[in-house]
This record gives sequence, structure tokens and C-alpha cells, in this order.
Amino acid sequence: MSAEHRDTAERLLALVGGPANVSGVAHCMTRLRLSLRDPALVDDAGVREVPGVLGVVVDEGTYQVVLGPGRVARVTEEFETLLGSDGASSEAGAVNTADTPRGAEELAARGAALRDARKQRNATPVKLALRRIAAVFVPLIPALIGCGIIAGLAGLLANLHTTGHAPWAGSLVPALAAVASGFMSLLAVFVGINTAKEFGGTPVLGGAVAAVIVYPGVAKVEVFGHHLAPGQGGVLGALAAALLAVQVEKWCRRWVPEALDVLVTPTLTVLVSGLTTLYVLMLAAGEAAEAIGHVASWLLTAGGAPAGFVLGGLFLPLVMLGLHQALIPIHATLIEQQGYTVLLPVLAMAGAGQVGAAVAVYLRLRGNESIRRTIRSALPAGLLGIGEPLIYGVSLPLGRPFATACVGGAVGGGVLGMLGMWGAPAGATAIGPSGWALFPLLSGADGLAKAATVYAAGLAAGYVAGFMATYAFGFTKESLRALTPQEAPAASAELRS
Repeated sequence: MSAEHRDTAERLLALVGGPANVSGVAHCMTRLRLSLRDPALVDDAGVREVPGVLGVVVDEGTYQVVLGPGRVARVTEEFETLLGSDGASSEAGAVNTADTPRGAEELAARGAALRDARKQRNATPVKLALRRIAAVFVPLIPALIGCGIIAGLAGLLANLHTTGHAPWAGSLVPALAAVASGFMSLLAVFVGINTAKEFGGTPVLGGAVAAVIVYPGVAKVEVFGHHLAPGQGGVLGALAAALLAVQVEKWCRRWVPEALDVLVTPTLTVLVSGLTTLYVLMLAAGEAAEAIGHVASWLLTAGGAPAGFVLGGLFLPLVMLGLHQALIPIHATLIEQQGYTVLLPVLAMAGAGQVGAAVAVYLRLRGNESIRRTIRSALPAGLLGIGEPLIYGVSLPLGRPFATACVGGAVGGGVLGMLGMWGAPAGATAIGPSGWALFPLLSGADGLAKAATVYAAGLAAGYVAGFMATYAFGFTKESLRALTPQEAPAASAELRS
């Protein structure tokens, strides 16, 4: 690990209240997630000023620092090392926030207030359940990305070998295909393990029950006159099977005597849940997965531009409401069925609209260096599909630019929908990245090159539409005057209102 990553970890640890205030540490693809004993001890403005920090999100009781792909894993490791050592200095990395730009501070404060208000509105049982289901799949994203890129490379080399341009690739392609496909063939097992862990069961029992779905021997099992197919029901079946296993296990823990628990509980959990999976869940989940595939294909082949327009335009509001997490199992199902999800590239157009809107804000507020500095630091992350810094730091606090960013996403989605209806769909072989980071994971019926061209056309349309809509309609005359440096008091009043 570099000194830079250790320095970032030291600064963050001091600014979140020191080791004594941290009760848990984890990370996803882009965020360091901290469980804090007393959130009031956090110097939020100081955290935002640490070099390399792209933004801050407070959600479901966790303090999340957006650091970006790759960097987050390295900083997290250093952070955990500091927590485990006795030498973590409470004064490490102290940041002088006295010179924090006024406009950026006020935008950040308003963005934080909006996040808190959203959290209160969205703490419903359904949305909390969706977040828990999303937590099952989020840890799988790195493997999905890695295997997706390797699968794309294997496909490219296979094409080059067939055309005679890479005769040396004949023996390498099967090896790459095996590396890429091994995880996908056991995806249901990993879903079962994570589901049981998330919902309070024994992870290995959840995995054992979900493994029934991918076991080749299920082909010999006859249900209602039809033989089952290995993998039937996919991740949806695995999710349902593991949820059932958790409930059976909890029932056993309540009623089975302690002396017999170690023998009876796992046996009954696997037996009852496994048989139910074979005779009920695989069939039901298989029908649901098939319906999802048909609907997704229909959306772009029949729905075309209107469907893409709606999907691309509504995705940012869905993110704000927390409802986008319901799409993760759908993406995973499509990848399992078709090898790629056609929905993700369309939804990724929301990020393109956000980038275009940010560039327009940058040009419109030429005199407000603090907001422009925020955009300069957040824009590279936005181009790579990490939208939180631009959403919470710029467009959402300003109001209108968030709506015009949605317009850009709608136009980009409409372009992809139109091209998909014309027979050129673009799909993603993994969940997670968007923006430019999605290019290595693209696939489609006509190969990577055509899918990449279609996706690039959608991105360009989203950038241009988001920029034009924001430049023309993103500000009123009053808001432009209020956001100029010479009218700083007025700006403060408007941003607080």
C-alpha cells in the first residue's frame, strides 16, 4: 500500500472521531462504509476536503465515504490496520476547513439535508427489504465484473482465432472461458450464502440449499410430468430457497432441544428447504425468470425509444427513492439467462445526463469558483459512472439541474431504445459500472464492437441533451444572480431556503 492511501486513512480516521468512535468497517465497489457510535463527532466538511474523497453519503446508519473503484479497497485496508494498532493518532490528518469555499460548503450542507430527509421518507418496510436484498448481491459485483471482462476477452480471442488473426489463441480460449464461467455456474450458491448471512441464518446452510438448483442430478427429478433442468430458477430460486432455509432454521432453533440441535437443525433445514426448492421454488422461479427475460426483451424490441426514454429519465429519481435496488436481481437473472442485461446500459444513460448537466453548470456559473471546483473534482468520477458526488454535491442542491439531468438521461435512453428496436441492442455482462467503465463489459447479439458503438451513441446523446437542457433551463435569472460571488449573502439565503 502506498503512503498516499495510509495518509488518506489516517485523515479520515481522525475526522470521523477516532478509533473509539468506529464500530464497524466495510467497503463496496466505490465507498468506505463506517458504522459510528456517535455520528455527531464527525467533521463532515473536513472529510469532504480530504484529497481523493469524491463525496459523502449517510444512509441506513452508515457513514459512507466515496473514494472510487480500486482506491477504496486500499484505503479500507489501511483504515482497518490503523483501527487494529495502538498507534493511531487522534490528531492524524487534521484538516484546516477554515478556507473551505463558501458555495461548496453550502451546497454540501443542502445535499446532506436532502439525503437525511430522503432517508426519513424512505424508511418503509418494502424499501428496507429491497436494501437487504441488494446487500445480497452487492458483494458479488467484483466477481461479476472480473468474470465478465474475462468472458469478453475470451469471446474476442475466439473471433480472432476463427478468422485466422490469432492462431495462437486456440488453447487459451477454453481456459479463459473456464475461468469466466466457473463463478457464474455457481452463482446461485453464492446468492444462497449471502442471503442466509443477511437475513440471520447460517450462511453455509443457505448455500447448501441453493446448491440444489445447480446440481446436475436434478435432471432426474420429475415434477408434474416434467424433468427439472439444472439451474432452473437461477438466482431468484436461490434467493427464495435461502430465505426459506433461514425461516426453517430459526424455527428449529426455537423448538429443537439444545442437545439435539447440532444434528437435527441442519438436517431439517436442508431437507425441508431442499425438497420445497425442488418441487415448488425451482418451477415458480423458473417461470418468473422467463417472464423477466421476455419483458426485458420486449421493452427494447417493441417499446423502443419511448421505453428507453422512460427508463433513462426515471432512473435518477428511482435512485433517490432507493427503489433502484429492486433491479439488481433482475440484472442478475438476465445475465444468467442471456449472458448480458439489456437494461443496465439504458439505465446508465442517467449518469450521462448528469455529466452533461454538470458541464453546463460549470459554464453557467463562471464566477463561482467554489462550485466549479466541486464539479472539477467530481466530474472524472461521474464519467466513470460514480454519480453520487455530482448528484449530492451539485445538481440536487441546486434543484433545476437535477431535473434537467433527468432529461439528458431520458434522451440517451431513448436513443438506446430506438437502436435496440432496430435490432442493435447493447447489453452488459456484469452489474456495477456505468459511464465509460461499462465499455469493457458490453456485449450484444452482434458482438462487442456493435454494442460499444450503440452505447457510445447513447452516451453522446445523454451528454448533449443534459448539457443543453441545463444550460437553457437549469437556472432562473434570480438564481444566477444569487450564485455569483458578489451576491454571496443572497446565495446563502436561497440555498438555506
